[in-house]
Amino acid sequence: MSIVKRLMRLSLAATAVFLPALAASTSGAATPEICYRGINLSGAEYGDRGGVLGTNYTYPSEATVRYFARKGMNVVRLPFKWERLQPTLGQPLDTGELQHLKDAVELIRKNGMAVVLDPHNFGYYDKTQVTQRPATDIAFGDFWARLAVEFANENGVLFGLMNEPHDIKAPDWLNAANTAIRSIRTVGARNLILVPGTIWSGAWTWSQDRLGGGSNASVMIGVKDPLDYYAYEFHQYLDADSSGTHATCEGADQARQGLVEVTNWLRQNKKRGFLGEFGAGANDPCLNGLTQMLDVMNQNSDVWLGWTYWAAGDWWPPEEPLNVQPRNGRDKPQMKVLTAGLSKKALPAPACTAVKPGN
Repeated sequence: MSIVKRLMRLSLAATAVFLPALAASTSGAATPEICYRGINLSGAEYGDRGGVLGTNYTYPSEATVRYFARKGMNVVRLPFKWERLQPTLGQPLDTGELQHLKDAVELIRKNGMAVVLDPHNFGYYDKTQVTQRPATDIAFGDFWARLAVEFANENGVLFGLMNEPHDIKAPDWLNAANTAIRSIRTVGARNLILVPGTIWSGAWTWSQDRLGGGSNASVMIGVKDPLDYYAYEFHQYLDADSSGTHATCEGADQARQGLVEVTNWLRQNKKRGFLGEFGAGANDPCLNGLTQMLDVMNQNSDVWLGWTYWAAGDWWPPEEPLNVQPRNGRDKPQMKVLTAGLSKKALPAPACTAVKPGN
């Protein structure tokens, strides 16, 4: 019997209590500044499940983590591969890979930054879509129960449920997300949870029903968290097709409008948002587009918790247009935009805590 099946027999005794400093403002007044501003450090999601650390995949080096911390960033979204961490569904996590993940989290926390744990699987386990056997809702919940136990109530650790589910209908994804959330809370973890939508978690498609079954806007409002301590995760790129694969930014206006629309949705529904991925090339139209997106979030910090730019990482090729990994001691042009106005102060408490205080 899996850990989730055992834990599901336990009753959940939690009340839906809002932490006032984190709840969306009902008066329209914005909080002083966004809590989380940082970077995706890519590398641990590389390669196949049998890859060798240092050969086929990598976790961020201390030099890389220190660079972004010294720039004033205070959070790292840390992608990793689900199959490598849990080689068999419903079974314990791989002890060696779990230790690598813990070591990376410790390194990031040592440098004063929070961490978003990100199973970077696009809604799949191997080639099986979540909700389909054997990657059922229960299997997904089992994974999160096991992972949540390892980081439960650890200061500065946030749980990102899944990177970019994309071809799963919103009602099916909602069921899987709610199963994972229930599992996380059942093991006693009060960490902040980031909940993506389907269709690549896109901000500009949030209100569109592209797969049948309803849009993210209409369906994902059904997220159920016994602690009511979660935020919605969005992604948004500035190229023409919002894929983040081009150096040009013909979609900058669309990207900004997408953020405006989900900002309004968040405020209307008294919810909070986190921009888990966004990125653009180093040319002037792209840099201007980045500035506009940051302005939207800064001006609406009552509903936006923060953002993590995509991306950097020790193995990223220099020619990758969105890459902000420093080379030869030189900053990439995007960093000037991203770090404008950032302070090196620690996260204020309790407004930006990653763990909901216990009763």
